[in-house]
Amino acid sequence: MAIQHDILKKYWGFDTFRPAQEDVVQAAIDGIDTLAMLPTGGGKSLCFQVPALCRTGVCLVVSPLLALMNDQVQALRKRGLMAHAVNSSMGYREIDRVLDNCVYGTVHFLYVSPERLQNELFQARVRKMKLSLIAVDEAHCISQWGYDFRPEYLRIGDLRELFPDVPMLALTASATPKVVDDIQEKLKFRKPHVISSGFARANLSYNVLYHEDKDGKIAEILEKMPGSAIVYCASRLRTHAMAE
Repeated sequence: MAIQHDILKKYWGFDTFRPAQEDVVQAAIDGIDTLAMLPTGGGKSLCFQVPALCRTGVCLVVSPLLALMNDQVQALRKRGLMAHAVNSSMGYREIDRVLDNCVYGTVHFLYVSPERLQNELFQARVRKMKLSLIAVDEAHCISQWGYDFRPEYLRIGDLRELFPDVPMLALTASATPKVVDDIQEKLKFRKPHVISSGFARANLSYNVLYHEDKDGKIAEILEKMPGSAIVYCASRLRTHAMAE
């Protein structure tokens, strides 16, 4: 049995991968730059967590949201894996200690924001790290945010100059053909390589309704549907009125 199956069973308790997961995992193990497009709930995190444990070194994970980083770090630690997230809520000494552990210790995963990559301290330390894999989570943000309020997204590819032989794995739930090309270009893929399992989710349906009495129609739907629901409104005032 391949080592990735042993790791999947040991740390996550699964016997098999989901569709497309194994192809992405194998590509990362083989050192191939890959853009993985899997639907929400398709297990994208396993696509970089498993191959990272098959390779030697620290897996550097670039993630856009602090809450997302913390959730994944806690989940990995519960499985007995050493993971850290560096963020702006931490003091200098704490950040210094974490980065030192990544250079000299046994850290498996280091989560950072795109902005952290441009930090002087981080740049000095990352050069000393042995990276197993560079994973860019929510990679569509490169196109959606990189040209506007988070330009650091466009500089993630600078890591290629420091680590020319470390595979780059970008992950997203959806991307247009233009965004697919943009992600691979900005991350400086050595060769284009995309693995997609499609976006269809059999447990979801999508309907568009035109109705003069929107409030009445919403009330009618909510009365018929069990469980919870989310109603989006265009303003705070409208939100409060709808809630009442």
